[in-house]
Amino acid sequence: MSYHAPILVVSDDENSPILSALSAARLFPAVTAGWSEAGDAVARLQPSAVIATEAAGSSLATLAKQVAAIEPYVPLIALDPRCALPDNAIGFEGGDLDRLIARLSAALRVRSLHATTLRRLLDAGDLPRTPDSDPIQDATVLLIGRGAAYPALSVALGERVGVVGALSIEAAAKHLNARDLDGIILAEGFSPRVVDAFLTVLSEDARFRSLPVVVTVPAPERRFDLPNLDFTQGDPARIVGDALPLIRQHAFEARLGRTLRSLDAGGLIDPRSGLLTPAAFERDFATAVYHAQSRGDGLSVAKFTLNRADHRALFDTARIVSRLMRKMDFGVLQADSSIVVVFAETDLRSAQAIARRLTAVMKQTSHSSRREGRIDPDVALATLMPGDSARAILARLTKLDTRRAAS
Repeated sequence: MSYHAPILVVSDDENSPILSALSAARLFPAVTAGWSEAGDAVARLQPSAVIATEAAGSSLATLAKQVAAIEPYVPLIALDPRCALPDNAIGFEGGDLDRLIARLSAALRVRSLHATTLRRLLDAGDLPRTPDSDPIQDATVLLIGRGAAYPALSVALGERVGVVGALSIEAAAKHLNARDLDGIILAEGFSPRVVDAFLTVLSEDARFRSLPVVVTVPAPERRFDLPNLDFTQGDPARIVGDALPLIRQHAFEARLGRTLRSLDAGGLIDPRSGLLTPAAFERDFATAVYHAQSRGDGLSVAKFTLNRADHRALFDTARIVSRLMRKMDFGVLQADSSIVVVFAETDLRSAQAIARRLTAVMKQTSHSSRREGRIDPDVALATLMPGDSARAILARLTKLDTRRAAS
């Protein structure tokens, strides 16, 4: 593939083997610049990606700040960094250039997605925009393990991102199938054969191939088709710190995908929650009630009230609901931090079963290092009665919710 903007390799070695690797992978044009001229090269070339070698200290921080200001997204990969990574600098350890090219290609796909989103937004008028907050605020990471390092990793992760914990590979597989994740950290407690099998499954499923995966046990001898796979050991805070730039990039990619889906739906979907906007929900709910009354169909509504949920937990839970609910159903994240879901053509008993399933997944999600940070939603259910309007059903739900809170 070819990119009009060049790939900039920042290196004081004019014969860097990275140039040959980029050419062999048909990633071109590629140019080099020494560290003393890196800033001028970025300003002049507006590159599609930057690969920084011998990255250290203030030089990398200055370069990262300059690159972060460019749109569309410009990935910055720091080879064998000798300092803490800036937020937008993705680390890469070792001399495996094939792995480096795979990681760069995955990052360039995020750039292409951002370019597409920006182009679509130019014609979007007043439709919802991509949030401008740090994508890490939306990120959720799956932590798998049962060894001594698990609690420390959980604390270090919980300070920065939402955390979903799993003590077994089987539990992890359920989370992978039920929700969107922005990274996986596989801690100790599993045999090399289990680790190998888990990574093989991830590499063979296109849904997970671009996920950042950090494994804190020694690497197997074989390679896996996972461009954002790293093997690292050491201090939990350092492991998490090195993983965050890749997690942030994936969360940004997921945010772009939700924005495009919102644009495809004419702005009716909230790009952060994945559910309908309040105005769209109000209109669709009134229409659904009218049709159900005229045809004699069933219709039920569930209201999930999230206790002690912060903004991260709230939007993450909303995205869980948007992913798990049936195609015929629709929902909204309300201003009072509750989630209302309409189950079309569904009686009360069936709605109860669906609501139990959604609640079970919510309860399995921990969003901080504290046990009390777990989601434990209260659920109120109402079903369509003869003569009901949309407003009457919502009023009944509110009464049920108030009664439960008072009891």
